[in-house]
Amino acid sequence: MIEPLSPEALYRHCDPTQFSFQTTADLEDLEVIIGQDRAVEAVQFGIGIRRDGYNLFALGPSGTGKYTAVRRFLEQKAAGEPTPSDWCYVFNFAMPHQPRALRLPPGQGSAFASDMEKLIEALFTVVPAAFESEEYQIQRGNIEESIKQQHEEALEALETEAKEQQITLIRTPVGPAFAPLRDGEVISPDQYVKLSPEEQKEIERKVEELQAKLRRVLHQVPQWKREGQEQLNRLNREVTEFAVRPLLDELRQEYQELAPILEHLEAIQGDLVENGFLFLQPHPQMTEGGPAVDGGEGPVPIISPINRYQVNLLVDHSQSEGAPVIYEDYPRYPSLVGRVEHIAHMGALLTDFTLIKPGALHLANGGYLILDALKVLTQPYTWDALKRVLRARQIHTESLGQMVGLVSTVSLEPEPIPLDLKVVLLGDRMLYYLLCHYDEEFEELFKVAADFDNEMERTPESTEAYARFVATTARKESLRHFDPGAVARVVEQSARQAGDGGKLSAHMRSVADLLREADYWAGQAEREAVSRDDVQQAIDAQKQRAGRVQARLRERMLRREVLIDTDGGRVGQVNGLSVLALGNTTFGSPNRITARVRLGKGEVIDIERQVEMGGPIHSKGVLILSSYLAARYAADFPLTLSASLVFEQSYGGVEGDSASSTELYALLSALAEAPIRQSLAVTGSVNQHGEVQVIGGVNEKIEGFFDLCAARGLTGEQGVLIPAANVPHLMLRADVVAAAQAGQYHIYAVRHIDEGIEILTGVPAGTPGEDGAYPADSINGRVTARLRTFAEKAKEHGAAGRTVPGAEAKDA
Repeated sequence: MIEPLSPEALYRHCDPTQFSFQTTADLEDLEVIIGQDRAVEAVQFGIGIRRDGYNLFALGPSGTGKYTAVRRFLEQKAAGEPTPSDWCYVFNFAMPHQPRALRLPPGQGSAFASDMEKLIEALFTVVPAAFESEEYQIQRGNIEESIKQQHEEALEALETEAKEQQITLIRTPVGPAFAPLRDGEVISPDQYVKLSPEEQKEIERKVEELQAKLRRVLHQVPQWKREGQEQLNRLNREVTEFAVRPLLDELRQEYQELAPILEHLEAIQGDLVENGFLFLQPHPQMTEGGPAVDGGEGPVPIISPINRYQVNLLVDHSQSEGAPVIYEDYPRYPSLVGRVEHIAHMGALLTDFTLIKPGALHLANGGYLILDALKVLTQPYTWDALKRVLRARQIHTESLGQMVGLVSTVSLEPEPIPLDLKVVLLGDRMLYYLLCHYDEEFEELFKVAADFDNEMERTPESTEAYARFVATTARKESLRHFDPGAVARVVEQSARQAGDGGKLSAHMRSVADLLREADYWAGQAEREAVSRDDVQQAIDAQKQRAGRVQARLRERMLRREVLIDTDGGRVGQVNGLSVLALGNTTFGSPNRITARVRLGKGEVIDIERQVEMGGPIHSKGVLILSSYLAARYAADFPLTLSASLVFEQSYGGVEGDSASSTELYALLSALAEAPIRQSLAVTGSVNQHGEVQVIGGVNEKIEGFFDLCAARGLTGEQGVLIPAANVPHLMLRADVVAAAQAGQYHIYAVRHIDEGIEILTGVPAGTPGEDGAYPADSINGRVTARLRTFAEKAKEHGAAGRTVPGAEAKDA
């Protein structure tokens, strides 16, 4: 008979005397990420290699330090790299709807934008002054006088010619007209009537000839005015160029090494010469409370023609040192690739190049961009946009409507900006594997995977690193420092969280939460340093806060609403153990599993599977039982058994194979008609050879049955059977260990079904003799005899193929 495990095997203590500090205040800060060597190497490689497609995906559970590690290494790498260029958009005088992108050395963008603002202010002073100068006014007057003089000279010549023919030119408000003369005086209408018809006809002929000449003169007036206006325009251009050239020459001298700026200044000068009149008007003012851009407050500038001379500084690195490291918390499409904003004014939406806003890709260009993979994938079109940008190696700022072809109106098409950055995605493992499977482009763009582990080996080095992590967190968050006993308890709880006495949890966020709560309880106790008792109180408080469902379930068992026996013996009935997960809380609970056997056609019916309450892994475990029974007990005769298995009072789904050994014990008990001790509970999966295999959640399962037994009263007979492979995982509560030490609660480690059935029934399992037969009084002998009896009866009655109603199995 197997002996219970010793109390020393139930919990792996952390000895506080191994620490040489008085409190964690004596320790230095932790500079590395503990327990993530593989992931750290991958991060360093992904950051260091500068090839297309070698972007990084950091995968692992949330809280394992992915972001912290990635951000730290990126910042260390970026600090030694050159500061990237500034980027700005300027007006494209050749194609106004396609703003030009200028790449400038870091710091030059803000200087250039400031200089252009000063230039615009100066133009509102210099240009009006040039047009108000005496020289300009004289030249303008000469041009206007020249036009007027041409007109007068033509009319005077015509008037002289008319007088020679006794006709005078009269200037009236409605225009010039001709009238006949007699003795130097204009003939009145009465006098004209008295003239002979011949004289009247001669006068009319002369007037008609003169009017034709007048019309020719009047037709020349617009041409004279056009010529005069051209002369005036040339003068205006000359004056404007004379006024603006010195200002632009100063800028050319300042930016003589920057060809893009020189080219843009040349275009500005040409446009200013043509549009200098814009600066003769008052300077554009702010509106008195129009809608603000991008949800801001205050007045908004009306879009003005003057804007074309401004500089839209998109990315400014004047205050930066090294390459940028940007984390975009909310990666919507416009916040990633940028956007073109609009101003609502007088019922219309207005925009220009000054309303182009940068996205995270612009800000991280030349450096590193960190994104949460799930957030990127859940935002419409963001994932496709990111892949397109990484493939094209350039940022094309356009609205969603333009991208999907829903907008046909003319809008801005900013010149694309070349992209040079490394993207780091953060996400869990399942998301990474799904992307690998379903997105063919993913592995081409994200070639480096940094897999962050859930746990680490428990060694003296990792334990010391944990102590330094406690010290670092205490300093960073202004917590009380921890004494050695408190650190030891944190290490023990970390091992419990890892589910293995030989490992520590790498989920540092939950460890940090424990440190904060322990600090709170130390404050409540008015202690200067956190003690072991404070850490234990924090652990107990966490369990108490999340223990409502567990307490209600145990209460129902105590009131016999849920039937779980903890004493006596029952045939075909065994206490199984399961783990329930609610949010971040897991706890163990016993379940009654029963088996019934009868004559049939060799089927083991899983009732959970029949009603579709069981998962495929549970169904697999049940099917293994059929194979085990047939191979071990009915190798030389037909298996004519029909058995049914069920989790009693189970109203939710059942998944996992950790109850397969429990179900097999129930079957063997029912076949051998041997009562099973109800003071024991069982967990463990089984294979076709009857070997008991490792399961998860062993600590919670043991404690779940212990809590029920303790509530009813420990008798010294109660305990749990676990797989022997789970012994290294044991990190049980102190009260469970104490009960085991006092002989009130027992933990048995079994390797084979035979070992377990002996403990559960008190009857030897039996080993085959020389003839291959099991002893008749053993469990195996009784099972074989019962199955042989079924086979004989089936043969006698011809019922070997009879189908038991409802015997068809489904996945459990």
